[in-house]
Amino acid sequence: MFCRIGGCLLVVPGFSSARVPAQIRLFLALAVTFALSPLILPLFRGKLADQNPAMTFLWILSESLTGFLIGLLGRVFLFVLETVMTAVTMAIGFGTIPGTPMEGNEPQGALVALIMMAATALLFAADLHWELFRGLVDSYARMPPGQGLGAQSALVQIVDQVTTVFVLGLRITSPFIVFSVVVNLAIGFANKLTPTIPVFFIATPFVIAGGLFILYSLSGEVLTQFLGSYASWLREG
Repeated sequence: MFCRIGGCLLVVPGFSSARVPAQIRLFLALAVTFALSPLILPLFRGKLADQNPAMTFLWILSESLTGFLIGLLGRVFLFVLETVMTAVTMAIGFGTIPGTPMEGNEPQGALVALIMMAATALLFAADLHWELFRGLVDSYARMPPGQGLGAQSALVQIVDQVTTVFVLGLRITSPFIVFSVVVNLAIGFANKLTPTIPVFFIATPFVIAGGLFILYSLSGEVLTQFLGSYASWLREG
């Protein structure tokens, strides 16, 4: 039980943050395992008796990979959100402003760090961590313990998840992309008409101001769409 639950919490959004000490994550995985054990334990009774060590090792490996796959499918949401928001920060002129990474150790822009922190906090504020635990219990009905993880099935799930979430990412960031294309096209025409004036440097503050206004107007909707899709995956995926 600990292998699947611990493998999931190792990479799932929120619990796997580098800001959470490893000891805390370990004790949290143990606590969740003990809390869910009354619901899961009947599935293991009679299957582990008189089992040879080689088979037990295969069970450990299989359950760990299954939990890791479940957590990775959830982690894709934050990977995609970080990717599309990095593109947004570059589009509106915030790409050079450094920020403190929230979920990983790689450097990221200040605007990306702000959105990632807000998204991670809202995952817990919306009680989606409880949906994650419910999904872990339901996963034993779809993938019984010891059954093994098919490589083809796992790859199909990962590809489908990446495709679905990237479509979501492009949808929620489309206003910023349209704004960037229109503004840069207008700046390009203006620069051609007045080559002696540094139009790009003059227009940069206006581009940043426009991007901030769009972010102020749509940040709530962006996070709502993100949380809604993540919650839908937890309930149905």
